[in-house]
Amino acid sequence: MPPALDLSLDAAALTAAICDIPSVSQDEGALADALEQVLRALPQLTVTRIGHTLVARTSLGRAERVVLAGHIDTVPLTAEPANLPTKRVGEGAGEVLWGRGTVDMKGGVAVQLRIAHLVREPNRDITFVFYEGEEIDSEYNGLLHVQQQAPELIADADFAVLLEPTDAQVEGGCKGTLRAEVTTKGIAAHSARPWKGHNAIHDAGEILRRLTAYQAQTLEVDGLEFREALNAVLISGGIAGNVIPDRCVVTVNYRYAPSLSEADAEAHVREVFEGFDVAVVDNAGGARPGLHLPAAQAFVEALGVEVTAKQGWTDVARFSAMGVPAVNFGPGDPNLAHMDDEQCPVAQYAACEAALLRWLS
Repeated sequence: MPPALDLSLDAAALTAAICDIPSVSQDEGALADALEQVLRALPQLTVTRIGHTLVARTSLGRAERVVLAGHIDTVPLTAEPANLPTKRVGEGAGEVLWGRGTVDMKGGVAVQLRIAHLVREPNRDITFVFYEGEEIDSEYNGLLHVQQQAPELIADADFAVLLEPTDAQVEGGCKGTLRAEVTTKGIAAHSARPWKGHNAIHDAGEILRRLTAYQAQTLEVDGLEFREALNAVLISGGIAGNVIPDRCVVTVNYRYAPSLSEADAEAHVREVFEGFDVAVVDNAGGARPGLHLPAAQAFVEALGVEVTAKQGWTDVARFSAMGVPAVNFGPGDPNLAHMDDEQCPVAQYAACEAALLRWLS
């Protein structure tokens, strides 16, 4: 039997209970079982399970449908310091909940559950999504599986909120991310006689020069500013300490504004590295904020918090691909995600819950 979750706990205590059910990517079964148990007990919800992903929907005939979504997996645990079980540290306004998942993103999952428990008659129909496999390769992403196998469970929504950590602020849209391998080719030779060959690693200096000289743009999209970035993230070459290398690969990452398509982003990278062999190995488009839409405006007005651009990539892009505008909003400082000392102010869990209650009650 899965561990029982008590939805009457406050958001911080429920977050701790969820975090204390380890769910490292590809090992989400126990937590998914626990979530399914409590969701099926809520009479207003119809629950569908796909793998370790759960979609729970109200069907109240409201004029508008919104999605609240969050992933249930985490990155691996650490041994020193052991970041589970969770613990509370400090007191009063400075109290934090410490441990794996407290930021990314079981606080958001707990807030979803609290909304499902507290709001039995929401002013909008709600689709709750709790999905697996976000922290690893996209083929394992539960939201992608829903998109592929049962898109009708999500695509009828007018707006979506992904409860990724945003420090309890609204972050609109997200940037796209492209990864490419830029390759130089040389001729192998003995390092004692380098004139017999051609050094591919030395040729990579021109790739690095172009990156150093590159001036990234800041583009305004739907009233928000997205700062682009193009960087080398990996470099490899050579086969032995006495051989002139005949190949060198510089892996670059381009983070681009959501006003650019995936094809636009690829064309730009190829232009920057004209003359080199460029292979695009990954390219995920961004998502426009959609803040001009009535559903998004109502959300922002109800919350009354600051709105900024999401400078990373999140699964709001998957909602965008299904025609559902989405924003990021959740407890926790994203700068602490995945860190050994992952922690979130206890007050933020309650603040995010209260904000969504203002919107949905």
